[in-house]
Amino acid sequence: MPTQTWQEIVASSLDWEQAHLTLDHALKGLTVAGRAARPEGYPHSVWQLLDHIRVAQHDLLDFCVNANYSHDLNWPDDYWSSDPAPTDDAAWSACLQQINQDRAQLTRFTTGGSVDLTQAIPHGTGQTYLRTVLVAVDHAAYHLGQIVDVRRLNKDWPPA
Repeated sequence: MPTQTWQEIVASSLDWEQAHLTLDHALKGLTVAGRAARPEGYPHSVWQLLDHIRVAQHDLLDFCVNANYSHDLNWPDDYWSSDPAPTDDAAWSACLQQINQDRAQLTRFTTGGSVDLTQAIPHGTGQTYLRTVLVAVDHAAYHLGQIVDVRRLNKDWPPA
């Protein structure tokens, strides 16, 4: 096995199944009704968690790659869908597509060598590129666990 760079190791954590399952596995077998089901006493549906991952990951990617980044999103309203269900199948698919595209772009950014990941992001307030990529990893993993919890509480786990 060839030796991986530390950048490749960090990038691999954006989508690996060594410490936890992948997003595809967490969503496997989920029905259209299951996307919107909120367990009693739980604040979010699978859709809301998935869309939140999309918005936050895109914002973190934009922060890393866009020299003209402007934090236009308001917490929490712009990061969380108030609707427990996507508007239609196309919205669900578009959300998944953007998550996958942005994750791939974060991977390329992390391994591409275009910036020293340990350096502070020039338009930030002291955050490094590495810290921001690790926040994306940690954030997605946290909410991925919540997706599994929602499915368990809805008696929709394990996947069929």
